[in-house]
Amino acid sequence: MSSASEIRQQYLDFFKSKGHVIVPSAPIVVKNDPTLLFTNAGMNQFKDYFLGNKTAPYPRIADTQKCLRVSGKHNDLEEVGVDTYHHTMFEMLGNWSFGDYFKNEAIAWSWELLTDVYKIDKDRLYATVFEGDQKENLPASSIALAKWQQYLPKEQIVYGNKKDNFWEMGDTGPCGPCTEIHVDCRTAEERAAVPGNLLVNKDHPQVIEIWNNVFIQFNRKKDGSLEPLASTHVDTGMGFERLVRVLQGKQSNYDTDIFSNTIKEVEKITGKVYHPLLTPADSVKAAGASPIGGGWEGAVAFRVLADHIRAISFTIADGQLPSNTGAGYVIRRILRRAVRYYYSYLDYKQPLLHQLLPVIAAQFETVFPELHKQQDFVAKVIKEEEEAFLRTLEKGLKRMDTIIAAQSGGTISGTDAFELLDTFGFPIDLTRLIAGENNLMVDEAGFETEMQQQKNRSRAATSMETDDWQIVSEGNSRGFVGYDSLEAKTTILRYRKVKGKGKELFQIVLNETPFYAESGGQVGDTGYLSLVNGSIEIIDTKKENDLIIHFTENIPADLSGDVIAKVDSIRRKHIAVHHSVTHLMHSALRQVLGTHVAQKGSLVNEEHLRFDFSHFAKVTDEELVQVEKIVNEKIRENIPVVIKSMSKDEAIALGATALFGEKYGDVVRVVMMDPAYSIELCGGTHAGSTGELGVFKIRAESAVAAGVRRIEAVSGVAALDLIEENFSALHGLKTLLKNPANIQQAIESLLAENTALGKRIESLEARQLVGIRNELMQKDEIINNVSFIGEIIEVPNADALKKLCFDFKNHVHDHLIILCANIGGKANVAVSVSETVAAAKNLDAGKIIKEIVSPLIKGGGGGQKTLATAGGQDAGNFKELIEKVKGLI
Repeated sequence: MSSASEIRQQYLDFFKSKGHVIVPSAPIVVKNDPTLLFTNAGMNQFKDYFLGNKTAPYPRIADTQKCLRVSGKHNDLEEVGVDTYHHTMFEMLGNWSFGDYFKNEAIAWSWELLTDVYKIDKDRLYATVFEGDQKENLPASSIALAKWQQYLPKEQIVYGNKKDNFWEMGDTGPCGPCTEIHVDCRTAEERAAVPGNLLVNKDHPQVIEIWNNVFIQFNRKKDGSLEPLASTHVDTGMGFERLVRVLQGKQSNYDTDIFSNTIKEVEKITGKVYHPLLTPADSVKAAGASPIGGGWEGAVAFRVLADHIRAISFTIADGQLPSNTGAGYVIRRILRRAVRYYYSYLDYKQPLLHQLLPVIAAQFETVFPELHKQQDFVAKVIKEEEEAFLRTLEKGLKRMDTIIAAQSGGTISGTDAFELLDTFGFPIDLTRLIAGENNLMVDEAGFETEMQQQKNRSRAATSMETDDWQIVSEGNSRGFVGYDSLEAKTTILRYRKVKGKGKELFQIVLNETPFYAESGGQVGDTGYLSLVNGSIEIIDTKKENDLIIHFTENIPADLSGDVIAKVDSIRRKHIAVHHSVTHLMHSALRQVLGTHVAQKGSLVNEEHLRFDFSHFAKVTDEELVQVEKIVNEKIRENIPVVIKSMSKDEAIALGATALFGEKYGDVVRVVMMDPAYSIELCGGTHAGSTGELGVFKIRAESAVAAGVRRIEAVSGVAALDLIEENFSALHGLKTLLKNPANIQQAIESLLAENTALGKRIESLEARQLVGIRNELMQKDEIINNVSFIGEIIEVPNADALKKLCFDFKNHVHDHLIILCANIGGKANVAVSVSETVAAAKNLDAGKIIKEIVSPLIKGGGGGQKTLATAGGQDAGNFKELIEKVKGLI
């Protein structure tokens, strides 16, 4: 039986023998595509070739691509691990033709690989072909059908409708019919009982799709119409995990050697045993046992961990840290789901996922080496995320107890169920499980309503309506020409209107452009386009995949003819200064802190730079001074900034720093500032020499995430402005202190004097409070065996009211006390109830504050059962307030 590694290599070797160039996987985290957070298909990195924005460097390409899906058809996150064949992260084996071969060759090679190389039983293979669509005026796929008829009997060819057999990139863009290949993995008895062709695309767990060949031949326009493409392409994708399952003769993807070592490690860590054949009927809940560990839920937990650790690890390695927004939130959701499963079903109450990193990193070292190279960093991030969520989980369980205790109707509301998910990370199935253990139901319809409302809010916040491109001039963009010149004579190729967040903008594509598009942390250029009949202000420049798009608020009616594109040169210069100094600082950090420092994110604009990097401790003030000193020395040396293009291998051999999560071509741009000091792969714009940077100052250092620190700094004019600002503040301080000879000593003396005065005031206040307490105790009134004190008093601050109440607890035993004070025109009230009175009279200080005090003082507050405080706007009702509270006893 072949191993997973051997099966992957056989695929790549086969297509290499068919003239395909083998290319590396793109990062799983998408940087320059506004329609995607993650690479969710093998074709993502080739979109520009299909869209006609660029010409493919090779007519035939093959690879294995890291992909991530957590939504859409068959990819709901909550189902991963419940079945045996869907995943969050998966590998997609793919082969592509860009205007080269088409249907006949693609199908023939698919058949050859599956039957001659992998030796899959021909009787178990089924092919689907597009049946056509009358509404779209699309004929059936006659070429694909004829080709399949050469290999398969008609019983093994299944017609598919547009939903199953017509692939589309999105609402608009390249699309075309597809042919899927399915494998029937059932036993001989099962196959004899029900023909496989009846189970194709019916979600049968043993009759599964393993390969999809898409034939891209149309472009979907915004109005819904289809137009034929000038060139036809092939885009295929084969799920690696499913293929290995078939070739290794397993009934589950998780039983293959892709996942088995991870599952064994989980067994070793938790002391639990994985039972792959358990079904929902084996649920420990159904058996009346504790839900902790074992049973079907335990088996699901093993699969969830084996799946999720891959998605979490590779996304972090490719530069996406867990967070509360966007792609980071998706990673956090996946991680928290995994934590919840080992916490609830494997009875493991401490961080577990980070312990699996060595297994995953070693497994993928030769195919996706970026994880192995960052193993310690990724493990640290995961561990801290786990620890944080375990604390949140404990709080969530307490909140669940509160919700259960408050139930009277036997149903947990949809609002509460959604709060548990949104605030505490409790998926609905966990809420359902705990509710069931307490003989409660969950309003799942209400929960779904809340979920849909959240999705609608999120969609409204991010939705962008994009019109079709309007062609002005034929041709493809030649891209960026702005390294050497900030002005270029060009033409407008096309434009389109976009609407989003209540704003309408236009996007323009130029034949060639001096405008740098936002990427690599550097912001996009601004400037102007000069036309015969006016000018267009460019307010931003971005990339959509590799297509450079210029944003403007208005365009003239006529966009034809030559255009002079001119970048805002002053702004570009300030940006270049901050980009170059970022390189100097990166090298200085590695010199001062160690070579483990690696860039994890950056922002470079005209005002400042922000640099995120891997480091596991706060950077000390002394270390920051050292970094500043090194960078400023390099600036004074006025080192030429040398930029060269060379092969990636040559650049790495020179010692160039490449960033994890970035996609590099065969030829890379290398930026050197003394090759012995700083050499990096970089596509950004830079100063001509380090002397142009002027001076460098660090403004702040902080934590961003587990194992990631952030430095904010300035250089050039921005640094001079900061220095001027600081000198001005220092001068003002000196003036206030009467120009002392030693300003630090003067401030230290002032602080010491202030501390001494503070202690003296505290002592005087304490004596004052003792006097007030003694005076109030003389006014103690006994009502129904309860000591009542209700007075309006004068105190310096609201905290004094609370201190008095604490003091009374030691001097007046069975009491109800309300103290009121007008402090600076504001009402302040404290209520104290002894525990004996609270129990005997069923009184609660917090409730008294909320129900009686807050309305009368027009304010709010709260506290504990025996002590609570409030503040408000109206200090005129104190007497009425005291009488109402007195009436309680």
